[in-house]
Amino acid sequence: MQKDLAKLRHQRSQKDFPDLKLEDSEYVVLDVRRSPLGLVAIWGLAALIVVLLGISFSMARFSDALNVLGFQAQALNYILLIIMILLAIAILSALIATKVYKENRLIVTNRRLFHHNSISLFAKSLNVIDLTSIEDVSFRQSGIIDQIFKIGTIRLSTVGDETTYTFKYVDTPTDELDTITHLVHQEKEREKEVHS
Repeated sequence: MQKDLAKLRHQRSQKDFPDLKLEDSEYVVLDVRRSPLGLVAIWGLAALIVVLLGISFSMARFSDALNVLGFQAQALNYILLIIMILLAIAILSALIATKVYKENRLIVTNRRLFHHNSISLFAKSLNVIDLTSIEDVSFRQSGIIDQIFKIGTIRLSTVGDETTYTFKYVDTPTDELDTITHLVHQEKEREKEVHS
């Protein structure tokens, strides 16, 4: 019965995560993504820039300084063009930041951990970590924002090369921490049984 359930989970995981190279009887347990709060921050900043550009244009349009300095109506068109370019840059930057933010994932199977890390459109990495090589799993919340919105950073330390992997902006990191810790212990026990 247990093997049948593992086989069904494996098939479902292969269907849901076709880009992962899953081993036999390996299945996805957690698909951790960053908190939507980060997207609110990205688009909040973009909205602030749009508002500031709108205020700048209004001030330039209705300002007597243009007349005093000898600017004509054509100068206002140049100012409008510059503001439109800055507006397009702000929106494009927010779209790119959204894509990069969403590409960061932590996929945990019953055997391994896949850490998709993206810092820009052209800088990405994938770390595949065996659960048996994980020595320490912890989380950190720093600052009042993390406490209020219950977000934090998951840290994973490995045995041997002593590499530490971090995954930031996770909703309720204690839930994921408990699940990952349980899976690490479970996989280490399975390895002991296989080698005994």
